Amino acid sequence: TQSTGNTKIGVKRVRSLRTVGGNQKFRDLRLDTGIFAWASDGITWMSRVLDVVYNASNNELVRTKTLVKNAIIQIDSTPYRQWYEAHNGVTAGRKKKTEEKVEDATSKSNHVQRKIEAIKSDSNIGQLLDDKIN
Repeated sequence: TQSTGNTKIGVKRVRSLRTVGGNQKFRDLRLDTGIFAWASDGITWMSRVLDVVYNASNNELVRTKTLVKNAIIQIDSTPYRQWYEAHNGVTAGRKKKTEEKVEDATSKSNHVQRKIEAIKSDSNIGQLLDDKIN
């Protein structure tokens, strides 16, 4: 019988298993990062796993912070927020006080400025997502 992985949140710990034919599998016992996608914008970043929020199969897995398929987890939004701000030229997840900062002194070509303005007009992150990114 195959034992379960029971991957927990913590500093990365991986064990190798010998399989049929002398091949190897790697079982993650603890993980603290993962690769997650923001499908609507088509980007993927490595991000830190913060917490297991919900698991439909068993509340025990939430209490013990066990990472399994289809678990709802909370991740660090910093890489996504930085990409969104750089790509769309709009601050996301920041409070009103920090939005009053002076614009960056970096010069941008007319083409880049027009491109950012066009993206800005289409980009609407939504208030609920903006609150969660913070």
